[in-house]
Amino acid sequence: VVVLALSGSVGAYVYTQINPEMATFAHDGMTREYLLYLPEQLPENAPLVFVLHGYKMRARDLYFYSGMNGIADREGFAVVYPQGSLDDQSATHWNANLNVRPEGDEIDDVGFLTALAADLQKRHGLDPERTFSAGLSNGGFMGYHLALEVPEAFAAVASVVGTMSGDDWAQRDTATPKPVLQISGTVDETVPIDGSMGPDRGWGGAPHMDEVMAFWAEANGCTTEEAVRLEPDTAMVRHSGGKALVWDYRVEGFGHNWPGGRAAVLGYTVAEAPPTAIDASEVIWEFFSTVMENPGAAASQ
Repeated sequence: VVVLALSGSVGAYVYTQINPEMATFAHDGMTREYLLYLPEQLPENAPLVFVLHGYKMRARDLYFYSGMNGIADREGFAVVYPQGSLDDQSATHWNANLNVRPEGDEIDDVGFLTALAADLQKRHGLDPERTFSAGLSNGGFMGYHLALEVPEAFAAVASVVGTMSGDDWAQRDTATPKPVLQISGTVDETVPIDGSMGPDRGWGGAPHMDEVMAFWAEANGCTTEEAVRLEPDTAMVRHSGGKALVWDYRVEGFGHNWPGGRAAVLGYTVAEAPPTAIDASEVIWEFFSTVMENPGAAASQ
């Protein structure tokens, strides 16, 4: 049993849970790690959801506070929490077309994640056609990168307070239709929705989130737009009618965090996730479920 004491400006939070064992996976001459959650009543050919941590984080962080395992128990899908590698500043990261390692020392995270997906699908009887990527911050950046680089490997991607890296945005014309979910905080100072993130090391370069979402709606051939307000703080726009769905959520007054999470461990800061109208994990599963119910609007062309 492991006890996590997470303390922030609003108080202390202690969670006692079974200590998940990190599994290893050999790829590209490296030993990579991941956590796998398999519900006891997992059906055959079940979906597989990747949950990618943020910059400087650990796989265990999202395992403990995202709440995705509880949804997996209820809905019958597997969840994998891969661990990123260290960059040139000894920070854990995903290489979403970034420049955060010494020249000539690039990490093939696309290859790692796709190979891990294939291995888990084979060993646990999981559905290759219903494998998804969800990520927080840098993990959200990585989801967009997967959508560009290996659209056939992941049926849909979800980004929580992430965006596209500068180089991915510059290469956006290579995109094929792909279901995309974006959840943003309107006062996020780490990945601002206005596209003002600095270009250092390849992070910034994508424009305002309005333009990013408009791009994906156009790339997906969406013809219908539905806007709904979820009181008290969330605006939701859903694009449909094309080859793939685009959902865009904006949480007013919300920063760089996982809505509905028990706590956020972002960088070296630990803070409670303030209450919001949405739970990011629930929205992500609703989105993936909608994609599965409408396969004609999910396939890459």
